[in-house]
Amino acid sequence: MIRLDLAREPFWLDLGMGVRLHLRPCTTALVLAARQVVRDADMTDEPPDLVQGTRTATFLKAMGRLAILGWEGVGDADGTPVEPTPAGIDALLDLHPVADAFSLHYLGPVALLEQEKNV
Repeated sequence: MIRLDLAREPFWLDLGMGVRLHLRPCTTALVLAARQVVRDADMTDEPPDLVQGTRTATFLKAMGRLAILGWEGVGDADGTPVEPTPAGIDALLDLHPVADAFSLHYLGPVALLEQEKNV
């Protein structure tokens, strides 16, 4: 059974490592927009064995840029808290443990629905 969560308000997600993200709900529009970023990305210079990983990273970063409204526990090289920017979001999601947690906890429920749909 699919449970409808009609609350479409931004929410806080704890990723661990002292990082919390303030996020828009993961909607169809966000996912489709991020997929379009991947389709538009030029990966012709990527080594063939890295293309799939690059596509996944591009998708996660696009989702992050679309969804992240704010954060806590993220700072610059000196440890001074910084506000989210597109470059900062990309840098945060270049950290594999953070990208993994974001994928699992933010995109995970969407992926489960995709799997249920294919059963």
